[in-house]
Amino acid sequence: MTARPAWHGIHVATALPFTDDLEVDLDAFAEHVAFLAASGCDGVAPNGSLGEYQTLTPAEREQVVRTAVEAAPEGFTVMPGVAAYGQAEARRWAEQAAEAGADSVLLLPPNAYRADDDTVVEHYREVAKVGLPVVAYNNPIDTRVDLTPSLLARLHAEGLVVGVKEFSGDVRRAWEIRELAPDLDLIIGADDVLLELGLAGAVGWIAGYPNAIPDATVELYRLATSDDPADIAKAVPLYAQLHPLLRWDSKTVFVQAIKLSMDVVGLRGGPSRPPRNPLPVEVADVVRTQTEAVVKALV
Repeated sequence: MTARPAWHGIHVATALPFTDDLEVDLDAFAEHVAFLAASGCDGVAPNGSLGEYQTLTPAEREQVVRTAVEAAPEGFTVMPGVAAYGQAEARRWAEQAAEAGADSVLLLPPNAYRADDDTVVEHYREVAKVGLPVVAYNNPIDTRVDLTPSLLARLHAEGLVVGVKEFSGDVRRAWEIRELAPDLDLIIGADDVLLELGLAGAVGWIAGYPNAIPDATVELYRLATSDDPADIAKAVPLYAQLHPLLRWDSKTVFVQAIKLSMDVVGLRGGPSRPPRNPLPVEVADVVRTQTEAVVKALV
């Protein structure tokens, strides 16, 4: 049997547990990685936005990657985020990931300013020198740098990226990427477009809500990426059932919302570090009610 490419399947963008005094709880994080593996996920993507990497010290960020690799059972892959303002720093994080034993890396474009295409290519070129497979992360909403289908085709043609986490929200892009770079792997980048991008041929999902409800979301991904029309028919009602929660993954407060859902189902979500404040009471009530409703419906 051919081994799964290291960037395929469900990689959970792991939420990071903190203690009450906002220290990183590496033991709890290791337990969460093991839990996700036991729940049918294929890997983890630590040090992404959901993992609050922007608030971590360099030492903490390195420890998170090492903990994920050490906690991962055989066949469970680790794809750390290596985002940084400058290409030299991004390369250093990719080197650290390689040294720790990670299988691939997830890389945003330079986002200190609205970089032009040549600058973006040079950024990916530098990180690709490390040798780990690079999955590009397109998030033009937050970074103001758009990895357009034509730019992705250029990156892929040079051998700099193996896939793209597509978070633009525009599901039409999947088809243009397929036309311009047919061998570039499409990775679902937002929970609330899972079905649409699954139908468009996605081979992976860098996911938020499996942190809280892995069983149902794993099932949904398998159905939505199946070639069997009967599976797609099963995916549609499940997607509709989960969508009120999945939409939080595309909102500004996605970190706090997913962590709250984890708390509701009895997992370790907990607080976030500033500048992410606790959810307003009225928003928290909505997240809690929706999570409880989904859990009840899935029983």
